[in-house]
Amino acid sequence: MRKTITAPPSTATVFINARLIDPATGRDEPGGLLVRDGVIADLGQHLRRNAPEGAIVIDCRNNVLCPGLIDARVFTGEPGQEHRETLKTASNAAAAGGVTTIVVMPDTTPVIDQVALVDFIQRRARDNALVNVHVMAAMTRELNGEEMTEIGLLQRAGAIAFTNGKSTISNTRTMRQVLNYAKDFGALIVHHTEDPYLSGSGVMNSGEVSTRLGLPGVHKFAETIVIERDVRLVEMTGGRYHAANISCSESLETIRAAKAKNLPVTCGVSINHLTLNENDIGPYRTFLKLRPPLRSEPDREAMVQGLAAGDIDIIVSCHDPQDVDVKRRPFAEATDGAIGLETLLAAALRLYHADQIGLVPLLRAMTSNPAKLLGLPGGILEIGAPADLIIVDLGQPWVVDKAQLRSRSKNSPFDESKMQGRVLRTLVAGETVYQYDDAVR
Repeated sequence: MRKTITAPPSTATVFINARLIDPATGRDEPGGLLVRDGVIADLGQHLRRNAPEGAIVIDCRNNVLCPGLIDARVFTGEPGQEHRETLKTASNAAAAGGVTTIVVMPDTTPVIDQVALVDFIQRRARDNALVNVHVMAAMTRELNGEEMTEIGLLQRAGAIAFTNGKSTISNTRTMRQVLNYAKDFGALIVHHTEDPYLSGSGVMNSGEVSTRLGLPGVHKFAETIVIERDVRLVEMTGGRYHAANISCSESLETIRAAKAKNLPVTCGVSINHLTLNENDIGPYRTFLKLRPPLRSEPDREAMVQGLAAGDIDIIVSCHDPQDVDVKRRPFAEATDGAIGLETLLAAALRLYHADQIGLVPLLRAMTSNPAKLLGLPGGILEIGAPADLIIVDLGQPWVVDKAQLRSRSKNSPFDESKMQGRVLRTLVAGETVYQYDDAVR
């Protein structure tokens, strides 16, 4: 018996002929989805070719319809360094890349370590951003690694987690205090793990390639040692801990061991460390000077395997815009960082097209997993969930052209790279915030 679909009482939009993918539940089937009042009102196979009377109809043409991506590590220049990136330009890049929620880091001028600054970012985002914006506040004042911030007050103001941004807390006593204090509020501590004394003046991964290029190296144990210390502190305190961006097999082994003990430990990996390695630096390409540095090919493969196994929880872009003045320098003098919001999904799809990981677990690490980790709505296709959605053509080829990127800075490690897979449409709360010129209408 054919199901009767009645028209909704208010204007609705229905997406038909879609490949529905919900990473949270493992759903991967042909169907359709109904949006009303900014939330998902219905979905399933019964909507594949049938639209409620009076609804706006969008034909997905059998392309993927899934939750929008959540990027949990985004650096901007606002406030203080708007020449690098603003919340507006970052959100434009995010929308074009299928990212419907960004979590901004506190590495700004001034540092986001006060309630007033959390409120400032939230107000600026409401006024200027196309996508959802959340704040990860500083866990030490001025990111100095010594004096703890008012975690409780910052959380009440809207901070969803706490981090020291791109710097590591070397003081073990301070790190223990932060984890202890954060536990009382159920707050998540996100840490960049790199011993500054071991890394020193290194500018790329320590090994044969750095020797050949004549560049000082950073040994991967500079990362692993900090993670091992932090895991011990988690054992002492019980605080929730997330390693922001691991990059080598030894770090992954430490995370696995912590999870085997049922410690509240998670980790992320950047799309750069999943798809690139130290050899890609080539003739001193400064757009690939990153922190942590790109590692060896065996380490990159270990990251992919860890992601596929579920040991790595989330993928982040580590979007870090830098202008020409600090990138067009000798490699050792150039500033670390690369943009990544607009290429996050396309670069990740390289792993899917290479049969290194399935599409559902790949998307899960960029949708439902970060939503669950950070306590955010979205990242799931279910009735009542926010209609933060993307339509993706998995097969469409394109070439990254920095002149076309929407970020204010153009330091993409994938500049001039060939991609397969493009976002056709991005919706936030049911409203289209990006549509590719040749996309479905």
